[in-house]
Amino acid sequence: MDGRVKPGHDGYGRAVATIDEEKTNMTTPLVLTFVGRDRPGLVNAIADRVASAGGAWLESRLVHLAGEFAGVVLVAAPPEKFEALAAMLAGLETAGLRVTISPSERAVVPTERLVALSIVGNERTGIVRDVTQTLTRLGVNIEEFESGVEAAPFSGVEMFRAEARIRLPEGLALEDLRKTLERLAGEIMVDLTVGEGGDA
Repeated sequence: MDGRVKPGHDGYGRAVATIDEEKTNMTTPLVLTFVGRDRPGLVNAIADRVASAGGAWLESRLVHLAGEFAGVVLVAAPPEKFEALAAMLAGLETAGLRVTISPSERAVVPTERLVALSIVGNERTGIVRDVTQTLTRLGVNIEEFESGVEAAPFSGVEMFRAEARIRLPEGLALEDLRKTLERLAGEIMVDLTVGEGGDA
């Protein structure tokens, strides 16, 4: 053995990762948020630019509402490609799509209990405020929330409906949450139902 270390190997001939290889394998999570007038091809336009920058599409929440298309996407991309990705996404503004990029910490799997919440009642001002105010006081985190107003069969009365996924803090029992929401439901005249996981 001549004592020289070849690039990419140690003194015993074993392969080791070089600095350049480590950089190549590194990606950083980014959160993309966007909103714009809905039209075919918007998701593909974003996905194409993420892939062109060497990024991976990890998670997303996309929605069409009142003619607008909005979403939040978690991607992972090499740090050296951030500027290129930002420039490519900025180019979508000419198509009416506004995109912002924010750095994100890698997700940590939460240990708190996840439950489903269903809200149904006659449409009136303040339902969302009253329910979320109570959840906040209990330390409950709202992870997903989807709502809408629809006409009730036969009567035509406007009904408010919402489905949410909420995460309970440590120390808050599901039964205690149910009792608190039952009291609130009586006060604001809506049906509030909680259930395990994604099933209310």
